[in-house]
Amino acid sequence: MDKDLFNAFLTSDDTLRIYLEDKLVFSSKKERLLPLMDYIKEFGPGQQPVTIFDKVMGNAAACLAVKANAREVFSPLGSDLGIKTLKKHKIVYHLDATVPVIMRDDGTDMCPMEKLSMDKTPDEFYREMKRRIEASK
Repeated sequence: MDKDLFNAFLTSDDTLRIYLEDKLVFSSKKERLLPLMDYIKEFGPGQQPVTIFDKVMGNAAACLAVKANAREVFSPLGSDLGIKTLKKHKIVYHLDATVPVIMRDDGTDMCPMEKLSMDKTPDEFYREMKRRIEASK
């Protein structure tokens, strides 16, 4: 995938872009994991392999990238936990910086979604996210 596409993503307002080969098939400006959840809901699991550009690739996003059938991910920030999941599922990753875990915005604790995704398979994490989204409606 062209690094120019990644640079264009980084300078955009988008929080997520998904490409099928060189064609942009999904983009979102929503925050956190909602864009990946929307993509999976709209396109369903089992679609052709895609390339994902995401603003943060922690373990929670990595689990959803597996569900989205990613073959490659690009992000300015990833976590060691996320890398472990990506490697396990043979997803190529390009991360500008890595941290042990994704932290809350205020830096006081681990991100709740990073915590929630620990010790869960991508399927288990996706089901829990769906349950939480439904419960919040």
